[in-house]
Amino acid sequence: MDLESVRLFVRAAEKLNISEAGRSLGLAPAVASARLAKLERNLGSDLLHRSTRKVSLSTEGAEFLPFARELLAQERAARVALGLETSEVSGTLRFTAPSSFAQIYIAPILPEFLDMYPSLNLDLQLSDSIVGLIEGSFDLALRNSAMVDSSHKARKLADDRRILCASPSYLKRHGAPQDPDDLSTHALIGFQDQSTRKLIAADGTAGVFEPQSADCRLVLNDGISQKAATVAGAGISMNSMWSVHREIREGALVRVLPEFDVDDQSVLWLVYPKSNVLTAKVRVFIDYLVDQIGRTPVWEKHQ
Repeated sequence: MDLESVRLFVRAAEKLNISEAGRSLGLAPAVASARLAKLERNLGSDLLHRSTRKVSLSTEGAEFLPFARELLAQERAARVALGLETSEVSGTLRFTAPSSFAQIYIAPILPEFLDMYPSLNLDLQLSDSIVGLIEGSFDLALRNSAMVDSSHKARKLADDRRILCASPSYLKRHGAPQDPDDLSTHALIGFQDQSTRKLIAADGTAGVFEPQSADCRLVLNDGISQKAATVAGAGISMNSMWSVHREIREGALVRVLPEFDVDDQSVLWLVYPKSNVLTAKVRVFIDYLVDQIGRTPVWEKHQ
């Protein structure tokens, strides 16, 4: 596959203008159009829809775009490894992370990182919903879950211990559950698409946190909002310690069933596709996050 044509396609997809994309690579408009047409013939798919007024990505073009970007990233990494190109940290790093964690821990430390690498730009997509790395054309992702996808490489950022908690006002009105079976009689706050979580005590006693089959009148898809609703007394919820450690310490939240641990093997992972060469921009960002957040996580100091 002609990588220069792939590079042209990526530029055209970003600019939605074939002539402008061609000029940015030193190509005349007619040459740029001919190269893209040849790439489409080789792939057997129309990547771009063209009209006299505008250019847009086709469905096939949108599916091919993240793979095209990955091809170019690997080409650059190979040239750096061969000494054919500078390894200066530059360009744009696309990163996706859970919104709740990023608001508390990542956003406040970004200015220092950007000062350290003035030629590097960050493009962050923050969502508590999982976004695919390849599908979203991301260089790196933060995942707070068990690591099960063998197509990814990962570096551990920190443990992600989870607990059940409620506000003092809720427990005053409804009482505290004494064992996991009591949860079925309480108002549980569920996270969207939350699966049943196993609870286990040191003596081997087991139970479940199962909002779907309980009195779950409130379902949310944002961790900060879930915590706020729990503090306000809406019910019992499961939260990561990194999210609620301050509220626990200050008494705004109380741990429920403290003798039980949530047994889900969840960890905060920095993840990138196994097929990707670890580029300089990804490596320095991973190192920075581990140094600033993961060395001694603030939430672990209060457990």
